[in-house]
Amino acid sequence: MSFTSLSRGKKMALSTIGVLTAGGVSLALALHHSVKASELELHPPNFPWSHSGMLSSLDHASVRRGYQVYKQVCAACHSMEYLAFRNLVGVSHTEAEAKALAEEFEIVDGPDEKGEMFTRPGKLSDYFPKPYANPEAARAANNGALPPDLSYIVNARHGGEDYVFSLLTGYCDAPAGVKLLDGVYYNPYFPGQAIGMAPPIYNEIIEFEDGKSPNIIVAKSVRTK
Repeated sequence: MSFTSLSRGKKMALSTIGVLTAGGVSLALALHHSVKASELELHPPNFPWSHSGMLSSLDHASVRRGYQVYKQVCAACHSMEYLAFRNLVGVSHTEAEAKALAEEFEIVDGPDEKGEMFTRPGKLSDYFPKPYANPEAARAANNGALPPDLSYIVNARHGGEDYVFSLLTGYCDAPAGVKLLDGVYYNPYFPGQAIGMAPPIYNEIIEFEDGKSPNIIVAKSVRTK
């Protein structure tokens, strides 16, 4: 399946979830390379993404792992409210698998014939549930910071996939003389270099359902780029 043949919604799902895959599986790369802040550039390098280009094909297993990274790591704070479970069908999951994922969630629906709201199992047409009921609740849970929605994050950031990947793997110790407030972390790729999000990638944060270890996946990613 070529990237250009996908619908707009599926392209959006791939471009976002695919980067989460790269960020998630690169934890071994981040852990095995000791990086000093002074050695990093503020502008992310250009990576030859496998889904770029007119005739590029999809690595469905990689995209599937990307959804797992989002579900187990990112979804606790970040929404993807413009993506529906149906966007996974044919990209990372079968229709039956995507339906089962949707049914894991209880969705508020209604009103019914009595004018009351009710809950039901999720279905393919439902959009991914939000982690917080409203922006105020999100800020209260994150020291006043509002975690951005990830649906369009690749398109919304200068540098696209390169920026998001570099941000996820670019955490390091602050240079000598740089003071950070409590709950703030140094990341040279983030504007101002001080970010309120804790490093989301660390050893043993996730175990992929296909049994592959992060080291193997990183090696595969480097080889196929």
